[in-house]
Amino acid sequence: MNTRLFVMITVLAIFFSLEVTAFGDFTDHGDGTVTDNITGLMWQQEDDDANYRWENAITYCEGLSLAGHADWRLPNSKELSFIVDYSVDNPAIDVTYFPNTNNFPPYWSSTTDIDSALKGKAWRVSFGSGSVSNDDKTEPYKVRCVRGGQ
Repeated sequence: MNTRLFVMITVLAIFFSLEVTAFGDFTDHGDGTVTDNITGLMWQQEDDDANYRWENAITYCEGLSLAGHADWRLPNSKELSFIVDYSVDNPAIDVTYFPNTNNFPPYWSSTTDIDSALKGKAWRVSFGSGSVSNDDKTEPYKVRCVRGGQ
């Protein structure tokens, strides 16, 4: 087997093993929050059905008071990816724990693109398919806040 093929297979195996182990163990607290028992992160169970530009998304999460907690924040792209369920789509998330999740538009993450030419872009997750990509921070997207971790 050539080296390039071996590396590609190894990377895919790691990616899919992380994907499988990172998803699926949640606790619904019955107060509008869900905890990911693997990461320890507590999630806002349902978004408020509004769309926000990136800076306003950060402000919204920082100002959120939910279930007696006021330390909410916009999740980074890795954290937001942890709640994607790649075994389903439209939406690619467990709707038992995250009902009414929108397929489109995507959900903002706090992660800014590190490419100096793209500083006006941030990463977002589409729960229609689970795809992660960047877009202009001026685009109006959904928000799901998180607390804990980092």
